[in-house]
Amino acid sequence: MGEGDKFQLGTVGALSLSVVSSVSIVICNKALMSTLHFIFATTLTSWHLLVTFCSLHVALKMRLFEHKPFDQKAVMGFGILNGISIGLLNLSLGFNSVGFFQMTKLAIIPCTILLEILFLGKKFSKRIQCALAILLLGVGIATVTDLQLNALGSFLSLLAVVTTCVAQIMTNTIQKKFKVSSTQLLYQSCPYQSAVLLISGPYLDKLLTNLSVFSFNYTSEVTAVIILSCVLSIVVNFSTFLVIGKTSPVTYQVLGHLKTCLVLAFGYIIVRDPFNWRNILGILVAMVGMVMYSYYCTLENQQKSAESSGQALQMREGAESDPLVSAENGNSVFNKRSPVWSKEKD
Repeated sequence: MGEGDKFQLGTVGALSLSVVSSVSIVICNKALMSTLHFIFATTLTSWHLLVTFCSLHVALKMRLFEHKPFDQKAVMGFGILNGISIGLLNLSLGFNSVGFFQMTKLAIIPCTILLEILFLGKKFSKRIQCALAILLLGVGIATVTDLQLNALGSFLSLLAVVTTCVAQIMTNTIQKKFKVSSTQLLYQSCPYQSAVLLISGPYLDKLLTNLSVFSFNYTSEVTAVIILSCVLSIVVNFSTFLVIGKTSPVTYQVLGHLKTCLVLAFGYIIVRDPFNWRNILGILVAMVGMVMYSYYCTLENQQKSAESSGQALQMREGAESDPLVSAENGNSVFNKRSPVWSKEKD
């Protein structure tokens, strides 16, 4: 199996792991919040990150991965920004309607593309843009219901979109710049993310729910579901970093919208959530966009690989035909003796 095949297999595995773990944790958290009435989302997220860090620390002691320290300021800034983005997304959901929050999530993809074009010089082909537009249209049809606007909610949504985009771009950039794996980055950034949410979580949840996480009645059933949610979060957090590191922030957002459609479908099948023709149409349109995006990304990656191979072959052929390069390699024609000269010398 070649390097390209291994990379594609690893990417498919990362995407599959992310989808399965995310859908599982959504179903688990829905049961926790809807059925058991544990509605403290930000605090729960802080516990997820804390458990993830502890599990990674155990894995490090067992030498399942290698610790690779790098720029501590970059790690700290990234971890704090990631924690803030999670808190802002929760606040956005609390101060906006569900429909407007879904629009906020849809805005992350175009915002990410804009930032990557402006600051990283990336280019997106028209067919990729078309596929993304179809995907966003489908998700919008399936999820957006009402658009009740308010000044504070809109401002929080704007901050949530910007911080989320920057954090996801940083995930990809840091892994490639410092040549660290998703596990190494997650391990070093988790303490900062969990610290931000552990400190702010109870206050944010109190602001949004008028209830205190400390006075909640933690029955054995609630505790068991919280533990299950934390275990699933380890896989979710790991797969998030893995997907962004192997692909791109835009691909991760596309995957996120696919998860949204899957959660809607599973919600209808398993718990019989309300479902109508708009949901079905939206999911079908989104799936078409998802398939188009995946196909065009694969096609363009293959074209780039072919172009890179062709350029490398041309450079090699040019080097072999250049007498100066040949001389540097000790293969100059002037260093080669003809049979006649050899005989004369003998």
